[in-house]
Parts: sequence; C-alpha cells; structure tokens
Amino acid sequence: MARRGRSPATYAVGALVLPLALAGCAQGGDEVEVDVTGTAPASARAGDAEDSGASPSGSAGPGASPSARTELPTSARPRIAETVVTGLAAPWGLDFLPDGDAVVTERDSRRVLRVSPEGEVTELGTVEEAEPQTEAGLLGVAVSPSFAEDRLVYLYVSTAEDNRVVRAELSGDRLGPTEEVLTGIPNGYVHDGGRLLFGPDGYLYVSTGEIGERERAQDRDDLGGKILRITPDGDPAPGNPFDSPVWSWGHRNVQGLAFDGEGRLWASEFGDSTWDELNLIEAGANYGWPEVEGRAEGTIDGGPSGDFVDPQAQWSTDEASPSGLAYADGHLYLAALRGERLWRVPVGPDGAGEPEAFLVGELGRMRTVAFAPDGRLWLTTSNRDGRGQPAEDDDRILVLRP
Repeated sequence: MARRGRSPATYAVGALVLPLALAGCAQGGDEVEVDVTGTAPASARAGDAEDSGASPSGSAGPGASPSARTELPTSARPRIAETVVTGLAAPWGLDFLPDGDAVVTERDSRRVLRVSPEGEVTELGTVEEAEPQTEAGLLGVAVSPSFAEDRLVYLYVSTAEDNRVVRAELSGDRLGPTEEVLTGIPNGYVHDGGRLLFGPDGYLYVSTGEIGERERAQDRDDLGGKILRITPDGDPAPGNPFDSPVWSWGHRNVQGLAFDGEGRLWASEFGDSTWDELNLIEAGANYGWPEVEGRAEGTIDGGPSGDFVDPQAQWSTDEASPSGLAYADGHLYLAALRGERLWRVPVGPDGAGEPEAFLVGELGRMRTVAFAPDGRLWLTTSNRDGRGQPAEDDDRILVLRP
C-alpha cells in the first residue's frame, strides 16, 4: 500500500544507538557464503492472506521502486555464520534480554521461549489465552526498556475476542500471569499485524492489520490497519496526532517495525496482489490502503495534509511478503516470507536506496530479523507456519554476518 504526493518528512523521536556490526546465521555450524542471484518458479498469490506460501520468482531486483532513488554505498553481503537452534514451530516474535538471551514466541504452540546464543532453549511459559488460527496466535514480543527494574515482557496475543497487548513479569525462568495493556484490536484469521517495538522515546509501537476488512484501514477511530503508539501502561502516548493510540493509518498488514540511526520509524507492509512496501512513517500520515497499493499516480485526498504517502521502496508480491525488519549501520534488513530472501536496503537522510536480495531460496520462508546486543543479526525461518515446505531441522534461528 502506498500513496502519493509528498515525500515523507523526517520525524526524529529521539537518539538511537545501534550496533554497527553484523554477525551470523548458520547451517550445521559451517560458515557459508551464499549466492544471491537464485530464482525459483512463480506461483499465484492469495490476495486475502499475508502470502500464498509459493516459492519466490523473478530476479533479485526490487520489482519497481520510487523514481527518485537515493544512491547509497553498500557493505559486504551477509553470510550464514551459525545455526543457533533448530526444531522450533513457527517462531514469530523475537527480542533480547539485557544478558544477550532472546525471548522467542511460537505462534501456534503459544509457547514463550528463552534462547541463549549457545542454543540452549528454556520454556518460560505458555500464553493460554492465545487462540491460534491461520495467521493469528501468539505473535510479537518486546522486552521492556526498563527490564532490569521491572522484569516485564510485552506480548501481542490473538484471543477469542480480539488482538491485544499484554505483559508479564519474568522471574528466573518463569513467565508470570499476563496483565492487559491494550485490548480491542480487531482480530481475524488473516492480517493481524502483531509486531511490537519500543522506540527510542520509551513508548511502545504496535502494528495492526485490517483483518481482511479493508474499510477499517481508512477509519481513524478503528484500531485495525494502523501503527499504534502507547505508553508502557497502554494509554495513548503524549504527542499522538489524534488523541488516541493511532500514530499512522491506511495500512493493510504491517509486520515489521524498525527505527534507524536518525530516530525515524520504518515499517514493512504486505500488499494485496501487486506491491509490497517499505514505508517511512510520519505521525498522522495516511498510507492509502485500500485506495492505493504501491505508489500512487497522483495526489489523492485522504492524509492530514491532503495526500497519501508513497512507499520508499516496493516489490512485486512474489519477491517479498515482508515481515520482520531491523536496522544497523545505515541499512534496513527485511525478512521475506513468500519471497524466501533477505532484503537489505540502504537508508540515508533523503530516504531509501536500492534494495539488494540475499539468501534467495536458501532458507525458505523468513519471518523475523533482530540485532542482538552483541551486534549480531538473528534471523528466524517460518517454514512450519502452514505455508512452507519445512526441512527436517526447521524451524531455525540463524545468525548472519557480513
């Protein structure tokens, strides 16, 4: 989805310090350099779901993208360094504790896991109120920025009634009872959003989907098809544009959020049948769905200043189905499900540069990318989510390095 008319303004919400080095994923522990030019047969895309589960097709290029493209330098291509763990079941959310261990959610099993960099897996608990169905279930996770004091872990959960944000205290290796933070987010079997991210401003950003009911995205009073910004206790954050949790609107299904080094928020978004998107998010901006998918051909009324906002990059839907998003050292890293590849996009003051594709067809479906405290890039596969073709050791968490 995307829009037209103005280029997104830089909205800095605070300083952000991120590691400048990447490190690795691995298969069987052997370091491998990966060919980035692979292709695979095309298949039709299901327009009412996050993706069709088909194999990737086409070249590693971005399909089509904004005409005014920022040319930025790129660094060495990512390489698989090691496999952290195998045998997971559709891992979805991933965030890091201060000691470097990861908190990982499994969508369908409802389990919350602690995974050490050495591959030790500990079950912290099960979120019983989660009701998995198709794309819904136990989704995103975010560790409190004050974890050393409050020991809180935030979760995005699909229940029988709604999608909601909850939190629980982690004591030792046990996750305590959940506490409601924000309820009433629309719930469906598709397009549930689900990504959680604490910003450099200390507020929690929440991505939601329009659950296949397109009109929700253009209803500013509806929590579906939005990016929300709330306090850690679930109230609308100070400075929100509409005196509500809504930060931006007109989204179809956002599953990736990341702040860059300038404090700007980026989001990856599933398109319908034509274009997937990478958007630079402005407070109060309308990103056009369902009126527009991809770049618009002219200014369209609908945003706070009369325009929809164009994406910074867009891909044909068989090359992406973008989910997780992470930033370091001038680049965004975007995990693709149907596209079965890792996209790297350079970003600078004027926006996004030319995307590059890596690991094409090497790992199958990729759900989440996140940088660990030590600067290494963790990546999860999603081949057991009902749409992939799992290998014997799927699903995996791998580490990448350039």
